[in-house]
Amino acid sequence: MAGPDRLAEGFEEHRARLRAVAYRMLGSLAEADDAVQDTWLRLSRSDASDIDNLGGWLTTIVARVCLNVLRSRRSRREELIGVRIPDPIISGANGMSPEDEALLADSVGLALQVVLETLTPAERLAFVLHDMFGLPFGEIATLVGRPPAAARQLASRARRRVQGAEVTVPEADIGRQREAADAFFAAARHGDLDGLLLVLDPNVVLRTDSGMARRDDSVLVRGAEAVAGRALMFADPAALVRPVLVNGAAGAVVTVAGRPVSVIGFTVRRGKIAEIDVIGDPYRLEHLLT
Repeated sequence: MAGPDRLAEGFEEHRARLRAVAYRMLGSLAEADDAVQDTWLRLSRSDASDIDNLGGWLTTIVARVCLNVLRSRRSRREELIGVRIPDPIISGANGMSPEDEALLADSVGLALQVVLETLTPAERLAFVLHDMFGLPFGEIATLVGRPPAAARQLASRARRRVQGAEVTVPEADIGRQREAADAFFAAARHGDLDGLLLVLDPNVVLRTDSGMARRDDSVLVRGAEAVAGRALMFADPAALVRPVLVNGAAGAVVTVAGRPVSVIGFTVRRGKIAEIDVIGDPYRLEHLLT
């Protein structure tokens, strides 16, 4: 086997892990794929004979690429306006593909991705690489250009923010999740306010990301009554609800006249809906569902 072929084979062995790192770092499937491709290009142009640990080398490179993307994103004012929901992993209602399972391994779902969006680029890198993928602080320190003690502090600060946000761990039973989601849609369709209040956690959070073109429609709503009222306001009897898994949890793709209008992810805890994440950005829907 020729040298380039061995290199490509080695890269493919690590691709799933690299994509998982990039997805957690960026919260964007397209950007994650771009970061993995950029990592391959850098590898193909490198002297592979100097690489002792290919997996570690690739993880470091993809993390560096992602850090640059995060810093660039943060410098653009429009990224800081309105509600931003990371790209969800959308799977069939009957289960995830092996590729999706690899991408979501050790994740607690979309709720954690939402919290990661609030971290600084350096905090996010330190938390993702250390807490999720077990990289030592010495390697993380090199990436952020700080001493190991400072890298440890970054991860600790990020961890406190994640814990302070009280990330909701989804109900383990997907059947119970689906029951709650179905009850929500049934109540909304029939204008049943009491039915909605029955299935919603009193402190439920609704996030709606409608994209830059419809920024005024991007909202954050808290509390069962407010969320129920909004659900009734936008209930459309012509809408078709297709059950899916969103980051491994109960969700739905909503279409009207054959056109996708939203992807909805539910976080269910103890039989009640604790969080609802809605993506209604037409541009993102087109890319997420093709």
